[in-house]
Amino acid sequence: MKPSVLVQSISLVGAFFILVAYIGHQFHWLDSGGVAYNLMNAVGAALLAYAALHPFSAGFVTLESTWTIVSLIALYKAFRSGPGASA
Repeated sequence: MKPSVLVQSISLVGAFFILVAYIGHQFHWLDSGGVAYNLMNAVGAALLAYAALHPFSAGFVTLESTWTIVSLIALYKAFRSGPGASA
């Protein structure tokens, strides 16, 4: 089954968020323990996990769901640490 234009668009936005976070971290523009980095990873992974359900792809659902959960835990720690602090 071919994914819809909506699902393709969602997956592109998700990939964009993860790639911006990755590039930002690699070029030292973002702290991997910071809110912005972990928020982009969580949102991007969640969007890609949704896209992996349409059509269902077990490997990608597992990867992106795990990525989302880990990013949400890191995001929670970043919020608890306060502004400018690393998780």
